[in-house]
Amino acid sequence: MLAYILRRLMLMVPTLVGIMVINFVIIQAAPGGPVEQMMSQIQGTAGNATDRVSGNVSDTSSRTQTDTSGGSAGTYRGARGLPKELIQRIEKMYGFDKPMHERFFLMMKNYLVFDFGESFFRNRRVVDLVIDKLPVSISLGLWTTLLIYLVSLPLGIAKAVRDGSRFDLGTSSTLIVLNAIPGFLFALLLVVLFAGGSYLKWFPLRGLVSDDWGQFGLFEKIVDYFWHMALPITAMTIGGFTTLTFLTKNSFLEEINKQYVLTARAKGLAERRVLYGHVFRNAMLIPISGFPAAFIGILFTGSMLIEVIFSLDGIGLLGFEAALNRDYPVMFGTLYFFGLLGLLIGLLGDVLYTVIDPRIDFEARN
Repeated sequence: MLAYILRRLMLMVPTLVGIMVINFVIIQAAPGGPVEQMMSQIQGTAGNATDRVSGNVSDTSSRTQTDTSGGSAGTYRGARGLPKELIQRIEKMYGFDKPMHERFFLMMKNYLVFDFGESFFRNRRVVDLVIDKLPVSISLGLWTTLLIYLVSLPLGIAKAVRDGSRFDLGTSSTLIVLNAIPGFLFALLLVVLFAGGSYLKWFPLRGLVSDDWGQFGLFEKIVDYFWHMALPITAMTIGGFTTLTFLTKNSFLEEINKQYVLTARAKGLAERRVLYGHVFRNAMLIPISGFPAAFIGILFTGSMLIEVIFSLDGIGLLGFEAALNRDYPVMFGTLYFFGLLGLLIGLLGDVLYTVIDPRIDFEARN
């Protein structure tokens, strides 16, 4: 197993480099980089990220023209009227006075020691920004994943045992309907119904905790925290039960009629002992070992709109604003870190395979 882990770790290096190269080339080639952003701010034509999405950007920004008088100004949109020396200073400030390949190698050299630099537009280190946003994203990702697993695993087992019954058909129909509901749309419905939108005001609309949370006792802090998390977590889990429930059901159905199960029943073992003592370990190999990857997926890909709707300042919103503002240190720093984390989580999932079922031997396949 150790040799397999070492091989996987060695393969992570070219994989991560390839991810960074592809994204670096694509993003650098896209118009509207940080130099253009700064020139727009100087000229007063810049809008924030949410303004550009909602269409509230001033018309003056769309009427900027490209200066074709030569020099550095001729390579940027909206450079007309700005001195060439100022544009060169902006380029040097963001490191664009160096060729692309030199910028990439310098970036990767810093990333090897986890030096992600400083945000272009927030004047803070990328690591500090991510640490500030992590509590929100971890809260959403962790509780959503746990709730999905706590509901889906028992429900999938119950559906497998009652395969073809009214219970099975009814729950399948319900899960399919819930899976068809977009999470952000359900979040808006929850806001309207339960957060003071038009009807009830049972839950708060914004924030991870209350403003005076620090003055509460321990029990009151826990209650206040889950009070704020109730609606966002509900919105994120609404469509998450379906895949895992059907995966659990099909895994159990595949094992439940095998010879070792029939033998256990023939020996007089109780049905609960048969299901959870013999079938569970074999059937739950894929669902349980996929828990780390599911958590990472929910943590970093499924929460951006939920964070916007419930005014939660997390990783999803940070990445969205960084992409629109072309904040390269935040974009590439988070891409590198979470790409590396995703590769390590994939390795952890393979290790869990062997923990759940020791008969699996990855080294024997090589």
